[in-house]
Amino acid sequence: MIVNDQALALAFKGFKATYTDAYAAAPAHFEKVAMTVPSGARDETYGWLGQFPQLREWLDGERIVKDLQAHGFSITNRKFESTVGVRREDFADDRLGVFKPMFAEMGHLARQHPDELVFGLLKAGFTELAYDGQPFFDPDHPAKDAAGADVTVSNIQTGTGPAWFLLDTSRAVKPLIWQERERYEFQQITAPNDASVFMTDIYRYGVRARVNAGLGLWQLAFGSKADLTAANYAAARAAMQMLRGDQGRILGVNPTVLVVSPDLEDAARHVLNTETNDGGGSNPWKGTAELIVTPYVA
Repeated sequence: MIVNDQALALAFKGFKATYTDAYAAAPAHFEKVAMTVPSGARDETYGWLGQFPQLREWLDGERIVKDLQAHGFSITNRKFESTVGVRREDFADDRLGVFKPMFAEMGHLARQHPDELVFGLLKAGFTELAYDGQPFFDPDHPAKDAAGADVTVSNIQTGTGPAWFLLDTSRAVKPLIWQERERYEFQQITAPNDASVFMTDIYRYGVRARVNAGLGLWQLAFGSKADLTAANYAAARAAMQMLRGDQGRILGVNPTVLVVSPDLEDAARHVLNTETNDGGGSNPWKGTAELIVTPYVA
């Protein structure tokens, strides 16, 4: 192959197509549990987290305006990259076909990278702080009862086993946040007058992004390290559905997704998919949540 601008442009087009096809085909689950928020700066502040704009009866007088006060909760974008090099002699010897699997894998991994960040953060929710200053999964989240008195609310089951998570993903606001400043972009450095190309005879291709994951509303998530049994699953669902907001009003939380690591897949499918209970009779929890199995919470 004659190595010129036209050949390099065609190679980049082919590599990018391979990357893009693999990116589009790769399985990813983060969009089911995280709301995607476009970012226009180095970081974003989420002052509205924790506000549930529930309807109230409008009696005499003016509306009561809910102040979206800032909690000082922000998510700072992080920069990520993956870069590979192709030697000039590989172009000259027409060996570009052997590199296509590498670019396909780059696309596959770029698509799954948000899963790694989002579900990795969910796993860390037992220690990472939510907007209220408490761990995301905690027995003492501050709240108010119907009389306006201070109370605490729990979204956790204690135990010593592998963690599993029950989430309400039915709303526009989700329990996790996926923040995008610059989406995953495939790039090249192939100009012959580029210093690195001139000095090394290596063309570089890579993907970069500026993104991050964040914890959203703890009220829409429940974390457990108790055994994944029908009884514990039922208790977690009940606890979420009974959550109350301002002045003790029911929030209407509806658990829709169960997230587990591969070592709990069998137990999770037993709870969600079997027709009958172990002791006989129909299984009331069959089909009550979508199952997501991911190694990033292990």
